[in-house]
Amino acid sequence: MNITNRCTNKCGFCIRYKTKLFNSKHDLWLKKEPTTDEVIKAIGDPKKYKEIVFCGYGEPLMRLDAVKEISKWIKENGGKVRIDTNGHGNLINKRNILPELKGLIDSISISLDAQDAKTYEKICHPDFGEASFDAIIGFTKEAKASIPEVELTVVGIPEIDVKAAKKLADDLGIPFRVRTYYEQDYRR
Repeated sequence: MNITNRCTNKCGFCIRYKTKLFNSKHDLWLKKEPTTDEVIKAIGDPKKYKEIVFCGYGEPLMRLDAVKEISKWIKENGGKVRIDTNGHGNLINKRNILPELKGLIDSISISLDAQDAKTYEKICHPDFGEASFDAIIGFTKEAKASIPEVELTVVGIPEIDVKAAKKLADDLGIPFRVRTYYEQDYRR
């Protein structure tokens, strides 16, 4: 589910800067942010999905209250919830939001997208500057206490030292995954 186009990163590899249509048919760009009622109506029966994922062309935790309200409804109706995030949720909301997500979110996938702060700034161009990478590490540590399944990911591009990023994830005790960079598959 895409609930916002807003994001605190301007990643050079992000599809949002390459096309508004994914594979020439899926228009993921929102003309307006949907209300929680619109999202719930669009979901229908959450049990018919393996899981419902907050992701898309924007950072879902920009709309924390909507994520919480929709997730509460999904859980009350037998569904599972995952968030794909850039890990800036605490920076965006100026507090540790992870305890607020406890019991609402089953899994969270955090985009580490670098092996260090300097590389992260170069690749992701975060609104929060230098503080972003360390904030992602802190967010990840906090997530372990509130979310049952936590993973760190990077995009498989040459600028990222995947081995070093995996070591960082291993040191944090967090599962790690490389996301395929598939720009050649983007169809405009």
